[in-house]
Amino acid sequence: MIVTFQSPASGDVIMFGDVAQRMMKLMGKDATDKGIITVEQLPDAIARLKAAIEEDKQQRAGLQDEDLPQTEPDRSKGSAANSRPFVTLTQRAVPLLELLEWSLKKQKPVVWGV
Repeated sequence: MIVTFQSPASGDVIMFGDVAQRMMKLMGKDATDKGIITVEQLPDAIARLKAAIEEDKQQRAGLQDEDLPQTEPDRSKGSAANSRPFVTLTQRAVPLLELLEWSLKKQKPVVWGV
């Protein structure tokens, strides 16, 4: 499953469903097929995502690239037996964070599943 986060304030952010659901939870939202982050909810969602990014960076502090996993389970295909290249939470979250920040600046909500 693919999830597209959309806002009139910026370009779309597209993620695999399992990654998008993780981002939703990090932002304090229910992991649903359709949803919205209202303009009023944007500051909290941004703060939560920034905190998760900072925690991810701290957990990886001092690690070399070769210390990181090369692959991770690909749950988007319904089975953890499949794998895909490892991508850090920070790498996954930054485009969404930018979308949220632009949306707050322009006072526009962010939606998915529409």
